[in-house]
Amino acid sequence: MAVFAVAAVTANAVVPSDAVTGWTQTGEDYTMNEHTSTEQGHALSGFSLEQRGYVLDTVTAPERPGQPGELTFRILGPKGDVVTDFDADHEKDLHLIVVRTDGAQFRHVHPTRDESGTWTIPWEWDAAGSYRVYADFRVKADHGPLPVTLSRTVQVAGEYTPIAPGPSSAATVDGFEVTVTGELEVGSLSQLTLSVSKQGEAVTTLEPYLGALGHLVALRAGDLGYLHMHPEGHAPGTGDTFGPEVTFVAEPPTAGLYLLYFDFQVNGTVHTAALALPAKRTESSGDPHQETDH
Repeated sequence: MAVFAVAAVTANAVVPSDAVTGWTQTGEDYTMNEHTSTEQGHALSGFSLEQRGYVLDTVTAPERPGQPGELTFRILGPKGDVVTDFDADHEKDLHLIVVRTDGAQFRHVHPTRDESGTWTIPWEWDAAGSYRVYADFRVKADHGPLPVTLSRTVQVAGEYTPIAPGPSSAATVDGFEVTVTGELEVGSLSQLTLSVSKQGEAVTTLEPYLGALGHLVALRAGDLGYLHMHPEGHAPGTGDTFGPEVTFVAEPPTAGLYLLYFDFQVNGTVHTAALALPAKRTESSGDPHQETDH
């Protein structure tokens, strides 16, 4: 599994409609250093409200689309106490990811925590549906930071038409065109290269964001198993720019479609492109539990 880090798009950064439509239809290169997989191991995460004894407590949020309010929650520790001591990862104590269960309406944000341990962020839903809320954070442990990813389901009242995600190797967001090249192979380290252009011209003014060249969230279609990837190596220093390509490494554990959300920053603004790629088995994949590709 790729090394995980966390990035966030400022509040209300929703997957653009043109990227969602794409799902329903069937400068300087960044060179990675040696791949490691020490933070998250070799399995998808985010399936449960409990992990390692930590619990994502009840999530409160507005009940309907267009209703302004707040999204709040707490993290409980192994002894049932409210956790207030976190180990910052990529400049933040906790990273919140919210996505509808069909892969639409993706947001990646940073709430704030008060002295009582309650996390809060202003919130308004853009569409009805069933949503998965992921809390991604690290806590201090005897042998170093311990990564934890918890999730809960939140229902937003109202009618909606779910989409049927399909492969999409290109997306347009805020005038930027993003393409992904490379293939996902089950059980193998797979390189994915994201390239950013605008009006047909390569964008070489990408900026470091939260200590990395870019961030890539992958959610497995069907169960929304969670991966959060970042390019390995050192990001450019403050004020440096790079592009148009950023390369990531992933090791998908099973065949199936993976929804990809790529965060990149230009001129101080973070953009999120939504794409999707299938992971396939080969004779050397070593995936005995998967009979066929989805």
